Amino acid sequence: MSEVDSDETDVRRAVVLDYLAHGLSDDGRPQYAKSPAGYALDVEDFGLYQVAFDEDTRLTIGSEVVIEPADERDVVVDCQEVEYGALSSGAQTELEYVVEDLVEENEERFVDFYNDAQPITLRLHQLNLLPGIGKKLRNGILDERKRKPFESFEELSERVSGLHDPSDILVERILEELRDDDLKYRTFVGRQQDQNQE
Repeated sequence: MSEVDSDETDVRRAVVLDYLAHGLSDDGRPQYAKSPAGYALDVEDFGLYQVAFDEDTRLTIGSEVVIEPADERDVVVDCQEVEYGALSSGAQTELEYVVEDLVEENEERFVDFYNDAQPITLRLHQLNLLPGIGKKLRNGILDERKRKPFESFEELSERVSGLHDPSDILVERILEELRDDDLKYRTFVGRQQDQNQE
């Protein structure tokens, strides 16, 4: 475990969204030739993956697995990035719950988004990409964070009038970025890995 810890930034983990013990339904091979498969969500940049699992492993939805680098994998045999539309219906259903859990478990990281969000253009701010955040709420967040950085979602709600569910707003935006391939701006999906390297 100490080797994994020493290279923690290089190890990419994902949460299992769906586990198909008998393989993918569109796999044309005979049943005995199919490997367990499923879908997973990267915990850092919310990338979606189709995953082939080791035949001797049984996993449950919500399990965390290593997807990269290949030599650190223990139960993942192979994985490839996929779009939302390629997910099984079970994985699509589970996605919202997993994203909610990740935002809740990494509260500091996501509260820091409210503390650190910047303008994208002269007319558009990263905060305005969040559902329900208009000019008034954006300005309320910016004014309050100048006084003192936010430390929790609860504090955000208390200090910014009209901002009732700051974590739910982030979950909604992440899901929108996952489902809509044509969004012009992405704040969370596919971006976290780049931000960590800066």
